[in-house]
Amino acid sequence: MRMQRLPLLLPRNHFLKKLKQQAVETRRVVVRCVISVAVTKKMYRVIDFKRNKFDIPATVATIEYDPNRTAFIALLNYADGEKRYILAPQGLEVGMTVVSGESVAPEIGNALMMKNMPLGTNVHNIEMQPGQGGKIARSAGASAQLTNKEEKNMLY
Repeated sequence: MRMQRLPLLLPRNHFLKKLKQQAVETRRVVVRCVISVAVTKKMYRVIDFKRNKFDIPATVATIEYDPNRTAFIALLNYADGEKRYILAPQGLEVGMTVVSGESVAPEIGNALMMKNMPLGTNVHNIEMQPGQGGKIARSAGASAQLTNKEEKNMLY
């Protein structure tokens, strides 16, 4: 599989938050940067880890590089006009349609409950509790495979 070159796009302003610079503390001495000239401000892209817009289809507008994480992010344009960033799974391409909900097909980019997934499905961005947001397998190339289902617990 050949790597595609991603276009250089500026992130959308309403998805950015300032990332505060942290001081380094060593044995009660706080070391701070004294020079404030030409300091590059770091901006954090707000990612939708919950995927809580159910049964509203979204089209992948762009796949972008995020300097704050190892995984690529995808900008989704929902049918109701809202835009959100998500973690881009492997195989997601520009122009694909993704949906999140209860009765959604287990395809690349779709988000659904684990109880509705067939065994052997590779998943990423896994929630520990429903509605909590993804906590497991969020970095680039990370995935988990659903191997067993019990009444309340899933094993991966």
